[in-house]
Amino acid sequence: MTEPTVADGGGTARWLRGPFRPFQHGQYRLLTGSLTASLLGEGLWLMAMVWQVIALGGGAVDLSIVSTGTAVGMVATALLGGVVADRVPQRRVLLVTETVLATAAIAIAVLALLGVVQIWHLAAVALIRGLGSGFYYPAYSAMLPSIVPASHLLAANGFEGMLRPVVLQAAGPALASLMVAAHSPAAALTVGAVAQVAAMAFLILLRPVALRRDRSAEAEGHPVRSMLADLREGFVYMLKTPWLLATLIFSALMVLLVMGPIEVLIPFAVKDGAGGGPKDHAIVMAAFGVSGALASLIMASRKLPRRYLTAMNVMWGLACLPFVLIGVANQIWLIVVAAFVLGALFNAPMVIWGTLLQRRVPPALLGRVSSLDFFVSLVFMPISMALAGPVSEAVGLTPTFVIAGLLPLPIAIAAILLARMPADEIAHPLDHPDEDAVPETAATAR
Repeated sequence: MTEPTVADGGGTARWLRGPFRPFQHGQYRLLTGSLTASLLGEGLWLMAMVWQVIALGGGAVDLSIVSTGTAVGMVATALLGGVVADRVPQRRVLLVTETVLATAAIAIAVLALLGVVQIWHLAAVALIRGLGSGFYYPAYSAMLPSIVPASHLLAANGFEGMLRPVVLQAAGPALASLMVAAHSPAAALTVGAVAQVAAMAFLILLRPVALRRDRSAEAEGHPVRSMLADLREGFVYMLKTPWLLATLIFSALMVLLVMGPIEVLIPFAVKDGAGGGPKDHAIVMAAFGVSGALASLIMASRKLPRRYLTAMNVMWGLACLPFVLIGVANQIWLIVVAAFVLGALFNAPMVIWGTLLQRRVPPALLGRVSSLDFFVSLVFMPISMALAGPVSEAVGLTPTFVIAGLLPLPIAIAAILLARMPADEIAHPLDHPDEDAVPETAATAR
């Protein structure tokens, strides 16, 4: 279950340095291959599903029903997924999840090709995909430190941060659009099913990775009570860890303040404030996605900042300031620039955050802590989107953007000071001399 560590000098190919250094490890190559195929399948589904609903004569209500299925599924399993990821070998969790997703993708593609697909079929698959997401993210996050050395985690998380906008938000939808235009939504759903099967195949090739939790000394009890005790342990750890609790509270408030403006109000800023149209909105969102991918890749090529807690939270606070420019802009190019800066400063700290969890959270708790992080985002995201419209109508579009832009930074500073993050990050540096070693076994990883 181990791989020899590959040194960065001599025998290492030049392209395997910098942000690509985790690719020295075969296990990581397989895991990333699976993630890439899975993200491609998700991107294809998101676009194909919309046009399949339209092809069936469905409207906004039908599309909302299908989309809600995904959200409901993710919320339902977000916390449970973390408990499972800390109790069951993560490769097994990922493989079962991808097998279920591939089966659902094949089923909906066959129904579409036969011309018998219905809205409720799409809603059922959306629910299954949401349920799978709740299990996938905690298991992936908990598994990564088992297959790459600590010094490569920042690069691995940065590469993942680059993959999501490029594959999920750009390549997948673009390929689906081409398939729909050239053939039909059924064709796009079929390609998505192929991508999900490929994601499953990569995981089959991945060697088993032992659970980084010694359960031999744990007393066996009723499964439900045992899992509830595991969940409680995760919450207790969060409440007793100041840097974690403060960052999660800040990120929850930030999501509440900014996700609605991003998803709901930017189109109106483009249309009403700058006189733009759908193409201009697409350019704005592309700027956000491209800068996020670039920032993630740049962060992956660097070392973790010495003041990693302070840098992460301050960057998130500063990332929101461009909302002020979006709110007052009367030209499209100003909104594009603001979106570019927003995407870069929002995504770069995400790379630090993922690495920080994997480096400082005890291995036995990592799945649960990752799921708590996932759950916070899921809960506050729809609330923010639901409030954005009414708030903008009550106080105005520009004031809403100004509020979203100015409030996060003082909240970030308060979180840093109240949790005493500067002292914490100095007391717990993440530059240990053995960080280049690949964990020999999951059982001995600390």
